Formats: sequence, C-alpha cells, structure tokens
Amino acid sequence: MASDIKFVEYVMEQINGIGIVSYKRMFGEFMVYVNQKPVIGICNNTAYVKILDCIKALCENDEKGFPYNGAKEHYILDIDNKNKVKKIVIELEKVIPIPKKRIKK
Repeated sequence: MASDIKFVEYVMEQINGIGIVSYKRMFGEFMVYVNQKPVIGICNNTAYVKILDCIKALCENDEKGFPYNGAKEHYILDIDNKNKVKKIVIELEKVIPIPKKRIKK
C-alpha cells in the first residue's frame, strides 16, 4: 500500500520550522528532506529514520521496523510526538550529508 500525500504533508507539518522541508516521491513512496538532506523515509504511511548513534538515546525504546523488503532496520517515528520528532530530526540533519548529484551517462 503506497503512502498517502496527506500523511506526507502531516509529517512535514510536524517538523516545520527546523529548516527547509521538502519531499520527493521515490518508488511509489516518499522521502522527506531537511535542508536538502534525506531525513525521513515514508513507506505505507509510516515514518522511518535510520538507526544512527546520534539519536540512540532519544530512540532507544522506540519501535523498529523495515520500510521495505531488503532494507536495513530503522526506527519508526511516533510522528504525533512533535517535540521528540523535531529533536530527532535536528540531530539527524547535523550528520546526514547532502546527497551527491549523479551524473547521467
């Protein structure tokens, strides 16, 4: 089941104000970017973030899951907890690099 654009907009609303927030549609699902950095993956109307050391203390008791077959395990965000989500995204934005542009051959 593909994600609903209304859910994507809600996720973006929850993190509004911490940078330039945008999204891209990818393989029928979505990636939410903060300052051009891919921070939140959205699959099946669930928000996922990478398991990284910088958010371990914030997310240690959070649910984990796989956004799609073959993916590494990710934390599942409680997107309704706006304050916690903002803290997590702020920490992730500090360490996630801007993706390099791919040169088409």
